[in-house]
Amino acid sequence: MKKLTTEEMHRLTVEEFRESEKLPLTVVLDNVRSQNNIGSVFRTSDAFRVEHIALCGICSTPPHREIHKTALGAEDSVAWSYHEDSVECVLALKKQGYRVFAVEIAHDSIKLGMDEMPAALSKVALVFGNEVEGVQESILPLCDGSIEIPQHGTKHSLNVSCAAAIAIWEMWKELGKGI
Repeated sequence: MKKLTTEEMHRLTVEEFRESEKLPLTVVLDNVRSQNNIGSVFRTSDAFRVEHIALCGICSTPPHREIHKTALGAEDSVAWSYHEDSVECVLALKKQGYRVFAVEIAHDSIKLGMDEMPAALSKVALVFGNEVEGVQESILPLCDGSIEIPQHGTKHSLNVSCAAAIAIWEMWKELGKGI
């Protein structure tokens, strides 16, 4: 066995990425404080051709050395925007026809890999919350539902960048056919 070379992987250039068909998914980071977590979400979003990242509240924005450390340039390929207020961002996405889901442990949440996702998903936004507080309570009533990543250990949460990677992968399986 031998690793593939970069040439053998046939990766897109940044320009080709920008012009390629995207997964109809917007990732909303609600007051994520760690620039390393933000960078990791950029890198995962690049891997699965996420169409957009909305950075809200206290989130740092590119260009930033700590974001670049984990994004490794994905902050240049994935489209992003900054929003001072997460609630306004979610409301704007809903007006644009997105189904918005908080990735949060809540009553009646959809358990990834265990429950069926709602039918006819086309444009989806996933809201990921602050590393300590999670998704803001004021955002939850605005969402079309919540998605929970089943966990079977002693902790009740995952690092936000790990949770984003899992949820984005699941959205790729739901929405990425043909991309």
